[in-house]
Amino acid sequence: MRLSLLPVPVFLSLGAVLIMALGQGQSDPAEGWRDMALPVFEQPPLAVGQAGLSHTQLQGQVAVLHVFASWCASCRAEHPDLMALAKASDVPFYGLNWRDGKGAGALYLDRFGNPYAATGTDFDGALGARIGVTGVPETFIVDAGGRIRYRHIGPVTPEIWSTVLKPLIDALESAT
Repeated sequence: MRLSLLPVPVFLSLGAVLIMALGQGQSDPAEGWRDMALPVFEQPPLAVGQAGLSHTQLQGQVAVLHVFASWCASCRAEHPDLMALAKASDVPFYGLNWRDGKGAGALYLDRFGNPYAATGTDFDGALGARIGVTGVPETFIVDAGGRIRYRHIGPVTPEIWSTVLKPLIDALESAT
């Protein structure tokens, strides 16, 4: 009877060790450097009469592609910082409204402000899947050749901007 209970503490101990090991290191192994061509895309606008978002708008310059949704609490929390960063930066910010209800992205930007040079919708998440979006917010740095060079998962804070994203943008701009 006692021998039959022996595997329980062994499995619990192994599980605890695995959980601790997984908790160390990066929050998501997919975050960071990438070298992936931006796919060809033509996303519809958020509202009738507005311009949509196309891969051609991001080419020929270093650009920020920011993926957001109106239902995302982290997106709302980061939005004031995003507004300030886009206003203070020379690099253009483009928005991709991901898996949101029709009209919700336009209402969100009308209410909280629009930091983007252009914004497109990705209602079904198809473009997001092609570039590796796993949730929102996510931010991609695209080089002048139209390649995704970095992916940041989570809100863009002033600290992330100044220590990670802006130095990368500066390096990519000086390389062109």
